[in-house]
Amino acid sequence: MPKLKDIAEHVGVSISTVSRVINNDTSRHINQETKTKIWKAVKELGYEPSDTARKAAGKQAGKAAKANRQIGCIVSVTQNKYNHPYFSPILAGIEKKLTEKECSLAYVLSLEEIQSEAALGKLVRETKLDGIIIVEGIPADLYGYIKKVVPSVVGIDISDPTVPVITYDRVQAAKSAVQHLLDRGHRNIGFIGGAGLTGELEREKRYRGYKYALEEAGLDVNPHWVINAQWDVNESYRRMAELMKAERNDQPTAVFAASDMMAISAMRAVMERGCASPKTSLSSASTISRCPSSHRLRSPPCIFRSSKSA
Repeated sequence: MPKLKDIAEHVGVSISTVSRVINNDTSRHINQETKTKIWKAVKELGYEPSDTARKAAGKQAGKAAKANRQIGCIVSVTQNKYNHPYFSPILAGIEKKLTEKECSLAYVLSLEEIQSEAALGKLVRETKLDGIIIVEGIPADLYGYIKKVVPSVVGIDISDPTVPVITYDRVQAAKSAVQHLLDRGHRNIGFIGGAGLTGELEREKRYRGYKYALEEAGLDVNPHWVINAQWDVNESYRRMAELMKAERNDQPTAVFAASDMMAISAMRAVMERGCASPKTSLSSASTISRCPSSHRLRSPPCIFRSSKSA
């Protein structure tokens, strides 16, 4: 019959450490890796603990199994995933919750880093993922492959009724943001954003919310004030700068930006040209901290907050 001493020698720890782990003694901190090694040795050597220790063993074995769970994450942003005003808080929340559940975050990849299905397959095989979190939509071929090879998939703001999804109503969020501008007396309201995976701006939810809000107010969408920047901040800046060159009567008095990144670059274009009157406003559907007033451009008194960032 093996003894505590045998387990201690097998693992390379003290007998007291083995005893604390087996009896679930938490008076001193013992890291999870050491605990896992001890319970593994208990099984390999055939040690039979007391009834009390057996109950502790069941609890610790469950924790060890959970601690070994590897979770991956793919974010639809192309780059700067940890510095993005929308994605970075989501990633921080994911990492915090996985740590609380004693799981490991194997990696966080952007679309730019997943260059092909072959590259993704290599990562999945090497890390032996137990699950993966998809933050916003990714190309259909990659998503289909992930569902085949990863046991569990959870989505954040994706369109798939077959998996658990965390989402919010983007159409209503956009409508409320535009209504904020309408309530301030604006009637000439532009739009800056981009299309979704379909490539069609008309189908993008935030654009639809913008359009519906204007229609409900009895207003038409002016196509000259709709900027499809394809979610590119440089394009948002360039196109807004072009719009500011138009005659004053051909400029909007307010613009709804579908994301903070679009809003910030557009505001820079306006301020640099000194084209904004005190009545010009920009509103975003996101929850980034409000940009301060500068030059003759005024931000709305509050940038709309939805239940989730846009």
